[in-house]
Amino acid sequence: MFSVRGVDHFYGEGHVLRSIDVELTERRVAVVGANGSGKSTFARLLNGLLVPTRGDVTVGGFNTRKDGKQVKRKVGFVFQDPDLQIVMPTVAEDVAFGLRYRGLSKSEIAARVTAVLAEFGLSDFRDHLAHQLSGGQKQTLAIASVLALTPQCVVFDEPTTMLDLRNKHHIAKTIRSLSQHVVVVSHDLDLLMDFDRMLVFDEGRIVADGSPKEAAGFYRELMAAC
Repeated sequence: MFSVRGVDHFYGEGHVLRSIDVELTERRVAVVGANGSGKSTFARLLNGLLVPTRGDVTVGGFNTRKDGKQVKRKVGFVFQDPDLQIVMPTVAEDVAFGLRYRGLSKSEIAARVTAVLAEFGLSDFRDHLAHQLSGGQKQTLAIASVLALTPQCVVFDEPTTMLDLRNKHHIAKTIRSLSQHVVVVSHDLDLLMDFDRMLVFDEGRIVADGSPKEAAGFYRELMAAC
C-alpha cells in the first residue's frame, strides 16, 4: 500500500524525520517510539495530511505531493482526540458528513449511515449530540465516520491514549475486526503485539523493523537505556 522513499521532514529548523525508506504492504502495521521520535509525523505523511520536505510518499501508486485527493480517498485517518474529528451536531449527521461529497443520493447516504451505525453499535445514539458521548463512544464514532467512506487503509494516531481500560479493549477489538489495511501509532504495546509488523522510531529514524515481539523487545531496551 505505502512506499516512503528518501523522506526527510522539517518543522522550521527542526529535523523530525531523517532518511526514511520503507515499504508497507502488511495488513496490520504498528508504529512505536518515544514522544518526539517522529512517529506521528510519519503517520500524517501516509495520507497526505503532511507532504514531506524531501522525498516522496506514494499510496497505491498515487503520490501524496501530486495526487492528494486520490490518496485521501484511499487512506482514512483517525486522530488521537475524536473531538478534533467530530464536525457535526449529531451522531448520524457526523457519519453522513463525508458521504455528501461522494456524489451519493440522499437515499444512498441514509442507507449507508444506518448500516454503519449498526455495524459499530451506535444505532441507539443516531440522534444524540455527538460531543456529549463518552470518550469511547466518540472514538467509535470517529472510526465509523472514517469507515463510512470505505477507505482501503486506515491510519490511527494514538487511538486509545485518552480512554479508560474498558474502552481501550473496545477500540482494540474494533481495530482487529477491520478488513482494511491498518497502520496504528501507539504507546500501548499490548494493543500491537498481534500485528504483522512493527516499526520503532527514534530521533526521526526507523531503528527497528520486524515482528512485534522482536521490535517491542528492542524498544523496551531502548527506553530502559534512556
